[in-house]
Amino acid sequence: MHTHSLDDFRHEHVFLGEDHDRNERKTWGVIALCGAMMVAEIVGGWLFGSMALLADGLHMSTHAGALFIAAMAYTYARRHARDDRFAFGTGKLGELAAYTSALVLAMIALLIGFESVSRLFHPVAINFDQALPIAGLGLLVNLASAWLLRDDHAHEGHDEPDHHHDHGHDHDLNLRAAYVHVMADAAVSILAIIGLLAGRELGWRWMDPFMGIVGACVIANWSWGLVRAAGGVLMDMSPDNSLKATIKEKLEIGTDRVADLHLWRVGPGHHALIAKVVTDHTAPASEFRSRLSSLAGLSHITVEVEVCPENHAS
Repeated sequence: MHTHSLDDFRHEHVFLGEDHDRNERKTWGVIALCGAMMVAEIVGGWLFGSMALLADGLHMSTHAGALFIAAMAYTYARRHARDDRFAFGTGKLGELAAYTSALVLAMIALLIGFESVSRLFHPVAINFDQALPIAGLGLLVNLASAWLLRDDHAHEGHDEPDHHHDHGHDHDLNLRAAYVHVMADAAVSILAIIGLLAGRELGWRWMDPFMGIVGACVIANWSWGLVRAAGGVLMDMSPDNSLKATIKEKLEIGTDRVADLHLWRVGPGHHALIAKVVTDHTAPASEFRSRLSSLAGLSHITVEVEVCPENHAS
């Protein structure tokens, strides 16, 4: 009687980003690169009395930890991608790691700000000639790390006719969080160099801790952006209003009406959809799902069809 097995009707629940494996490898590589530089900056800042340099090294140590969280998230998500205990797969584990990284960034911003204010009121001797080369090397390492972690698809166009996604909603936020950590370090490195040069050439010793305060503000701002982006995904906020409008438009043909619509992100480039359609004719859910087949990024579609009894009876 049955010509199909149940497997023909089951959903796939692997919602990892298309570049998941490559991003995992890149993250582990940057951890190795930053780990060595972290030690040099902390030791150099401590020995030569530069708060900005020490702040850069301390921040690098915490972002090495945050990068480790990102790398482990990639590894765990890949290994458990088909674990049926996760209702919608492990695609959002990257957002959980990104959110954690953002909290680490916020704490580091507070630490740098507090230490810099303390140094502003209680200056210490700074050995500029020794501190500057280390700050410069730190900047080079950070820029190399940022280049490795760049999102290759961030600015690429999409040619699909009905691709209505905002590119930002398809990004791998775990990779973005790692990138922000590295860029925060690069910013602090640049500020450290400015502060050290101003102190050495102009005698403005207050510039070193002042640059630490500026760096803390920059990092806090990036942290807030990451918290909002990752938190929105974790709370299943609707990622794209234009996509929702397009979905509704494609489902509402003739007298068919959408009574309920839920759209949320389940992984980089993957969205899940639950829709309730009220119609005055008997039609299978597959008919309504087929109307959405041209939309890219809808990886898990559930349609409930409700036949309006009054219209149906007539």
